[in-house]
Amino acid sequence: MVKTRREFTPEFKREAVALLESSGRPQMQIAAELGIQPSMLRQWRATLNGIAPRPRPEASPGSMPASPVASPSDQAAEIPRLRRELDRTRMERDVLGKSDRHLRGDAEVRFRFIEQHASTWPVRLMCRVLGVSPSGYYGWRSRPRSARSAANRQLLADVRRVHADHQGRYGSPRVHAALRAEGRSTSRGRVERLMRRHGIRALAGRRFRLCTTDSRHDLPIAPNLLKQEFSVWVPNKVWLADITYLPTGEGWLYLAAVLDLATRKVVGWSMRNHMRTELTTAALMMADQRQRPTTGLVCHSDRGSQYAAEAYRTQLAGMRAVPSMSRTACCYDNAPMESFFHTLKVELVHQRRWATRDEARRDLFAYIEGYYNRQRIHSALGYITPEQAERKAS
Repeated sequence: MVKTRREFTPEFKREAVALLESSGRPQMQIAAELGIQPSMLRQWRATLNGIAPRPRPEASPGSMPASPVASPSDQAAEIPRLRRELDRTRMERDVLGKSDRHLRGDAEVRFRFIEQHASTWPVRLMCRVLGVSPSGYYGWRSRPRSARSAANRQLLADVRRVHADHQGRYGSPRVHAALRAEGRSTSRGRVERLMRRHGIRALAGRRFRLCTTDSRHDLPIAPNLLKQEFSVWVPNKVWLADITYLPTGEGWLYLAAVLDLATRKVVGWSMRNHMRTELTTAALMMADQRQRPTTGLVCHSDRGSQYAAEAYRTQLAGMRAVPSMSRTACCYDNAPMESFFHTLKVELVHQRRWATRDEARRDLFAYIEGYYNRQRIHSALGYITPEQAERKAS
């Protein structure tokens, strides 16, 4: 009988290598499940990754004879089994990827995951992957739900709604505060437990900072009048000012903002493709026209040349405002402003990829004026919005 060499399609090879690389299991185990030799799997992996495979040693006269190759009829019978095994392995991989956070939860969380995905994957397969018994799952389904469980389900639905309404920007403290504002009487710890159990969490930031402050100049430096005294309760008494940067496909877009320390409201802003003094004076002009502050307003900023420039100082003098500047390289002197920029980047900038500066301008305008000032509750204000804080103080 003529021995037939087994042939595998490129798709089969790719899937086998993908299974090996994603499962984290030994190569011998994967090869045995697929009914192939480990050396074949190793060679496929090297070829797909662009690594030249090691040459096979030539058989010596005294070496052992090669293992017999399966007949065509045996191969035909083996293919359906391999396909079933491959499909099962793929489903297990999909379940593992979808249910990663549920593996750390209690049995009820895993049962609920199985119930939600019963139309997608077989129940017994999910039970095996999640480490629970099918009988336990069906027993959980047949038991009547307790009043506490029913209340938790309703509370979870409300938590998901609030979290989605704010595009994932709220963690448990703000979700709890929003629910309390709606009249829901629940504890913050209960909300936190539900969110942790079901993998609901706020957007997270990443560390990166580009310095936009150039204090190496001979312009006048104002004294630090604020001295990190951030407890201000009357609006339009202390304003904070600073510049940040935003990446777009056309280059940097620079944002200058003016923040009222008492209400945390962004009272003025401007956006340009440069950091010249025009950027900061435009933001200050908007704040002045919007708020109409009285004499004695303190305008605090860093020591950047844009804030020490003659045009900016002249504009402050026209407003009868008093300039104040942070110490050299001390971001804590302007901490509330730094906090606003951090929030802006976590909740908006890091979630977007802008092709043009115009796209970025539209999103920034919607965030500052439509969301941050009017919808986002602030912990420093007792979980009310800046607009509510301003109305409350007036």
